[in-house]
Amino acid sequence: SDKAAVADLLAAHPAPGDVVADRGYDARAILELIAAHGGRGHIPTQRDRNVQRSVDPAIYRQRNLVERFFNKLKHFRKIATRYEKSARNYLAAVLMACSRLWARHYESAS
Repeated sequence: SDKAAVADLLAAHPAPGDVVADRGYDARAILELIAAHGGRGHIPTQRDRNVQRSVDPAIYRQRNLVERFFNKLKHFRKIATRYEKSARNYLAAVLMACSRLWARHYESAS
């Protein structure tokens, strides 16, 4: 589960601020860990819980934009299959794919 990496991710950022995640991270331990680091968790409650937390829709909408961007990145076969094995070359491939996505977006906006 990705929940095991939450503590390491929060430790890497001294002041996390707003932490936005999907329903898979809805655990009291994670919310308490975020609060202990001085952040605020914007994580929707799982549907089967009796008490539902409210989440700011504007902040949560930003998470959706990031997730859709990662989905577009995965359309590049080199990125999705991790064709480049070294971290440096993989980062270069990701940056090139991001540049192509940005150029395509900029082209359609003008």
